[in-house]
Amino acid sequence: MDVVVGRVAKAHGITGELAVDVRTDSPEMRFAIGATMQAKLRDGTSRSLTVSAARPHAGRLLVRFAEVVTRDVAEALRGTLLLGSTDDLPPNDDPDEFYDHELEGLTAELVDGTKIGTVKEIIHGPGGELLVIIRDQGEALVPFVREIVPTVDVRGGRVVVDPPEGLLDAD
Repeated sequence: MDVVVGRVAKAHGITGELAVDVRTDSPEMRFAIGATMQAKLRDGTSRSLTVSAARPHAGRLLVRFAEVVTRDVAEALRGTLLLGSTDDLPPNDDPDEFYDHELEGLTAELVDGTKIGTVKEIIHGPGGELLVIIRDQGEALVPFVREIVPTVDVRGGRVVVDPPEGLLDAD
């Protein structure tokens, strides 16, 4: 299974370097020299890329890929999603830590067992993580904190949500 590990924001400089918005907790592994990843371009095509250099810069990574040697090629990659395999992830031994792909697709239910929807994705924002739950009434954004999401049962295929009053009310 592939997961998004970054998104190309723009070309940087004239030699094909790319500014990448990182979407992984392990950029040092995902963007290590020699690491390969699939690039899913905006037109739907894919190609393989090999990291030849990476360095932090202004909240992003500046990444050089062996296959991208000019600014024109780099510009064509703007908006490209960079995908890594979940097979490359180290095992997670912390019971309170989860990879995004482990949570996506889990059933969301209330403490009493009432199903309220399905976890679509996890948004990583400056204020913390949010679970995006698809409901019959649309999407609900639920802060991913222990007080509101007391139970995550990946093997059982569910997350338990104990929302404060009004959190799940439709607008």
